[in-house]
Amino acid sequence: MMFSDDQAVAYDAITEALKSAGVDLVNGTTLPQSAGSDQVMAVLGKAGSGKTLLLAHLAEALQQMDVDIISGDYEGKKRKDRRTLAILAPTNKAASVLRNQGVAATTIHRILYTPMYDPEYEKIAEWLAGNGDKPEIEGLSDIALMRAAEFYKSNKSIPGALAIAGLRGSDFIIGWKRRDDPLDIGFIDESSMLDDRQLDDLKEIFSTLVLFGDPAQLAPFGQSGSMAFDKLPEPRKQVLNRVHRQEQDNPILDLAHALSDDSLTFESFERMIEQAAARDDRVVVTPRVQASAMARAPVLVWRNATRIRLIHAFRNAYGAPAEMLLAGEPLICDGIELPMKHRKKRVDLEARGLIKGAQVVFLGTGRKPGFSRLHVLGAPDPQVSAATIIKIEMPGEEEPFIPSAARMGAAFVHGAACTIHKAQGSQWAEVQVFAPDIYAASRAGRMEAGIALWKRLAYVAITRAQTRLFWVTRYMLAKPTEPLTIDDLRTQTPAKLTLEAPE
Repeated sequence: MMFSDDQAVAYDAITEALKSAGVDLVNGTTLPQSAGSDQVMAVLGKAGSGKTLLLAHLAEALQQMDVDIISGDYEGKKRKDRRTLAILAPTNKAASVLRNQGVAATTIHRILYTPMYDPEYEKIAEWLAGNGDKPEIEGLSDIALMRAAEFYKSNKSIPGALAIAGLRGSDFIIGWKRRDDPLDIGFIDESSMLDDRQLDDLKEIFSTLVLFGDPAQLAPFGQSGSMAFDKLPEPRKQVLNRVHRQEQDNPILDLAHALSDDSLTFESFERMIEQAAARDDRVVVTPRVQASAMARAPVLVWRNATRIRLIHAFRNAYGAPAEMLLAGEPLICDGIELPMKHRKKRVDLEARGLIKGAQVVFLGTGRKPGFSRLHVLGAPDPQVSAATIIKIEMPGEEEPFIPSAARMGAAFVHGAACTIHKAQGSQWAEVQVFAPDIYAASRAGRMEAGIALWKRLAYVAITRAQTRLFWVTRYMLAKPTEPLTIDDLRTQTPAKLTLEAPE
């Protein structure tokens, strides 16, 4: 492939760093990992600058050198002197964006915990990973095993391959354990979401880290407007300036990059959006939020009060009873509420994708009071049954309504709308941005790291859209014409693992 000049410079810098760590991309040779070679560098660029393309190309080059890819789905027996690479993202949604582009990514949480396989089915995993002969498993035909092998060739997911063979997750995963051994090379996407503590944790695990991040996004809470990679020495930072996706004449990226103009006002920016909408249907200016779109992609807002009002407008539009959730309502995980003595259950839930910020669809109530059936968006094995504490905040009231109240388990808030901060790392085909909140931020006059806050908010919000941006201008909601459904999720759940927190 042809790199741009800035990509070529970044590629050469990473190649040199890897060579010093014993992985020579030029000659295709590796040396055993040695102690004392810890290093961190960053590749920085705005949306469309080619960060993901560079990451994918580097990962492919390393895989062709027989560097083992650590995916989090299954980790085969350690091979002497083999080098390893893990490609990570802070959230399931961010990892799924990479996986959809053919990159074997997993979450930071998932790499900290490794699944333990039933010894019988571990033989299949080792065979699929190229570390053993084709096994004979009672109850599994050769045809089923070959289906699994064909799936694994293109997807590199052991649980997915076993699901194709007719196995459920509970058949072959018997538990999870905390990673004991350190890892080798780590590529971290969406690293603008990392705080200093998370970066320190990653540095303890990996000897070589390459961070891929967007300095124009919002900094994590508590970071005073700075990002984890800001403290790296300048020689350790590579900046991508060229906008590769701009060649596709992408009006969404045009708008995102226009926000770098220091003299741009909110009013001028909104006129730019109107002009873009007039010439390209990938940008839409609308006075109403579309309730039907909120079921799978939240409306992005700045203010918490706006988020709560929109959630209740969504529930009212679908006629959701005040005392219960409808199947198909979206949720966002707000963390795991379990005491430390239940560490194993916490590990189980987090390893399956129920980490803070995970986007989930409610499928229905579970068999026990306080339990819910859930679909974790972006997770490799998305169906989970778990004890849940679901809170729906009420406008003007301090106490939330709680339709599901287990004594302990995974906690959730409603996901029909979410703040722009929480949306970082995620992408959706179509995104609705609530413009009155961006306007309120512009009127507040707040700055973050020398940049007007409203510009950072607008940049993050509109770059969440992959194909179409809806710029919503008024406090109005268009009611849906069809009821909520979960039919679109049924074909995406080949494997099922029930993980129940203690009652």
